[in-house]
Amino acid sequence: MDRTELDQALLQAHARVDKQALVSLYRQAGDAAEREGDINAACFFLTHAFVFALEIGSPDAECLNRRLVEKGRATLLSF
Repeated sequence: MDRTELDQALLQAHARVDKQALVSLYRQAGDAAEREGDINAACFFLTHAFVFALEIGSPDAECLNRRLVEKGRATLLSF
């Protein structure tokens, strides 16, 4: 999925209030930004994924938290 498609998918998921999709899509955006070497953007997107994961009690929250900790952007939480 290219950046334009990802942006559209994010907007649609927000409109549907589909938090599971938001976790996945923000993670994808974070992964893409990280591959491009833009750590600030990656952490921005991963933080959004993390927040939505926490909201829905997703097991993805733990992995997302670890990734943010590794980049110095969060404190390690216990799950």
